[in-house]
Amino acid sequence: MKWQGGRRSGNIEDKRGMSGGQKLTLGGIGGVVVLIIGFLLGGDPAQLLNQMQQTAPTEQGTYQSTPEEDRLLDFADVVLGSTEDVWKNIFATSGMDYPETNLTVYNGAVETAGCGVGQSAFGPFYCPGDQKIYLDLSFNEELSKKYGAKGEFALAYVIAHEVGHHIQNVLGVLQQTNAMRAKMSEREYNKISVMTELQADFYAGVWAHHVKNYSNIELTYDDIVDGMRAAAAVGDDHLQEQAHGHSNPESFTHGTSEQRVYWFKKGYDTGDINAGDTFNDPSLK
Repeated sequence: MKWQGGRRSGNIEDKRGMSGGQKLTLGGIGGVVVLIIGFLLGGDPAQLLNQMQQTAPTEQGTYQSTPEEDRLLDFADVVLGSTEDVWKNIFATSGMDYPETNLTVYNGAVETAGCGVGQSAFGPFYCPGDQKIYLDLSFNEELSKKYGAKGEFALAYVIAHEVGHHIQNVLGVLQQTNAMRAKMSEREYNKISVMTELQADFYAGVWAHHVKNYSNIELTYDDIVDGMRAAAAVGDDHLQEQAHGHSNPESFTHGTSEQRVYWFKKGYDTGDINAGDTFNDPSLK
């Protein structure tokens, strides 16, 4: 993946050396879980809320960044810039303006303006309340060592996936799915969550399709393979089998490895935002 020299977004907020306190800006377990769209978010909502409430506040200190973190920060800035270039052009074809999102890098925990306190354990996440993406740069090492998703494009795919959630927020999809939550059982809503996540995977693929046309990032076939491997590595079935030795399809919130690869690849193959209506796909009902 050739990204050095690419246009930087500049919409990067560095909060490393700070951690969030105990304040939750939205009450209720359901609201917090729905409004933090985490890359690895899942499991027991009550346990998740308990983790959020236990975050200890700390004073801001001087953060000593490593050369590797500096490189990753540059990388994230360029990837975010390329998503802006791609989505501005795609939105323009429909006569729409693309509102850029910000990417906040942090370590440990972070207090958001609209979704309470986020933690590294959630993985990278998007907060519709403040329309920002949150990323602990140490997740890159976790991708490689814990999930076996190697290669620079794996992290690029993750960032593009979270930008996909921003697209959903801009188009009103997240507002609709959030409204459904109160009307459905957890089992029923898990299916909606899977459709939401798979559409974000699809949008990541759409970005990868167009990146050569609208930015000076260069991708190879091996990069796309790395993206598919990353998608497979974070499938619900794979993660649950890795953690527990078995999987429970009724608890899936992000989709299986096969589904995540399929929708990412479909986005990459078609490059057509209109081909990603996961909510009306019969196979996901």
